[in-house]
Amino acid sequence: MTLEEAEHQMATRLYQNTAKVHFNQHQAHDTRFGRRIVYGGHVISLARALSFNGLANAFRVAAINGGRHVAPFFAGDTLYAWSQVLDKAEIDDRKDLGALRIRMIGVKDHLSGDFPDKDGDDEDHPGVVLDFDMWVLMPRAV
Repeated sequence: MTLEEAEHQMATRLYQNTAKVHFNQHQAHDTRFGRRIVYGGHVISLARALSFNGLANAFRVAAINGGRHVAPFFAGDTLYAWSQVLDKAEIDDRKDLGALRIRMIGVKDHLSGDFPDKDGDDEDHPGVVLDFDMWVLMPRAV
């Protein structure tokens, strides 16, 4: 998904994030990047929408274990994403619901089919912008 300037500005307003680095192009011009950075919450939302790989039934984020905005994402960049199931858990007294621990990786301007950052070394792949670890709730067949 290629994110345009107007799209990320609208999303930033909807999220009511008023940080100058996302809004003020005049001041952002003098930063090390020289332009506005796309709001990280918007990147997380887009990556979650793109990374399901069969996880479309994951209807609720139950917990966020951690995450990193590894690198900045800008208007005009193209976001790709993939996800990996790390663990599963039963929920007490619920036969119709379970939980999956998911690692979600967002990558800019690099196809995600080679699963960048899956090797587990300490060096981040240069295209990775997001590394997110969460638990999601999944319906179970009863």
